[in-house]
Amino acid sequence: MTASDHKPAPPGTPALYPCTITHLRRAPRRYALRHRTYVWLVDVDRLPVLSRPLRPLARFRARDHFTGRAPSIRAALDAFLAEHGVDLHGGRVLMLGHARTLGHVFNPLTVYWCYGPDGDLRCAVAEVHNTYGERHAYLLHPDTTGNATAAKDFYVSPFNPVDGHYEMRIPPPDERLRMSVRLRRPGCPPFTAAVHGRRCEATAPALLRLALLRPWSTLRVSAAIRFHGIRLILRGLPVQPRPGRRTPKRAS
Repeated sequence: MTASDHKPAPPGTPALYPCTITHLRRAPRRYALRHRTYVWLVDVDRLPVLSRPLRPLARFRARDHFTGRAPSIRAALDAFLAEHGVDLHGGRVLMLGHARTLGHVFNPLTVYWCYGPDGDLRCAVAEVHNTYGERHAYLLHPDTTGNATAAKDFYVSPFNPVDGHYEMRIPPPDERLRMSVRLRRPGCPPFTAAVHGRRCEATAPALLRLALLRPWSTLRVSAAIRFHGIRLILRGLPVQPRPGRRTPKRAS
């Protein structure tokens, strides 16, 4: 038996993960928030297409990712990887993120796990969206436990300048979803965000139940970010200057 005989198989798709997102800021004002939502795990080459009555609850469109100009999410990802000298040779790609729901989508973080034809994980991509309609993607090389680092070079929160680095834990989800992102900046306690959830089958009853429990899920995420931002401003947290725009988000 070779070592490759023992490598875990990529998780099956599609799947749903009801989850809890937590943010913890320790300085200059201590502040924590918690939000419940649900995310999808999909194969970008086999995106789910729901029956017509359920289609408004989950759509996956290329315009919602990367430049927004590629014919498919897979084509957009491959173009990004090619810019960094990575060729998957047709290997599988799993994507974790929000679907477009009732005409709206907002993905603070979309993660892509990129496999080679032999089934080995070659790399991961973390695509970040901010509330200004901008996007940025980080190429990551996680270790065997899913840990990866990246220098921060994209404006996300108005309370953090573009410096420091991210420490990410992004193992491919199985029955459980456990991911975290920690921002470390010189002289500051880390800011930490985490996502925890449990897998369920992507059936029509499961999706309907989640849509009823968490209506307008992606709109609620973006609204919550703005609401908590206003609260922090009112508490005296200084706003950092925003640099020039990155890739603009196309109109919904």
